Amino acid sequence: MRYEELADIPCSITRPLVVLGERWTFLLVKQAFAGTTRFEDFLTTLGIPRGRLADRLDRLVAEDILRREPYREGNNRTHDAYRLTEKGLALYPVLLALRDWGDRYMAPDGPPVHYRHRDCGGEAHAHLSCDKCHQELTAHDVVPEAGPGLTAAAKGANSQE
Repeated sequence: MRYEELADIPCSITRPLVVLGERWTFLLVKQAFAGTTRFEDFLTTLGIPRGRLADRLDRLVAEDILRREPYREGNNRTHDAYRLTEKGLALYPVLLALRDWGDRYMAPDGPPVHYRHRDCGGEAHAHLSCDKCHQELTAHDVVPEAGPGLTAAAKGANSQE
């Protein structure tokens, strides 16, 4: 099976990884949250090869995570700015969850960056909680069950595991 074919699997973890799992892609999303919008700024900030950057930005636009906005500097030709869409902005809790994990397990000298609440100055964190009782959860508190998006064929394959 080719990596791209994983997008056909009815799994809401696998499908996003097909789009975001390539090593440069989520770094582009992180930089977009940091305010980077211009091709040359992504290029300079990340050191990503030009062709790969163009490819990844095209993919993020095609997936409606970023949108292109034309702009012109002076009398120069038109360029594209890349801005997060609603779908892209919805990735912020994922970014914070990844940062929380990185701070806990991969930052022996402490967090390299603090993400502060503008109003009170507290540290922002991602939390897993129940939508019914609002209790904070861990992996031990959650049981996956088939949802409406799971196809009959996939249900049969999963029942044989």
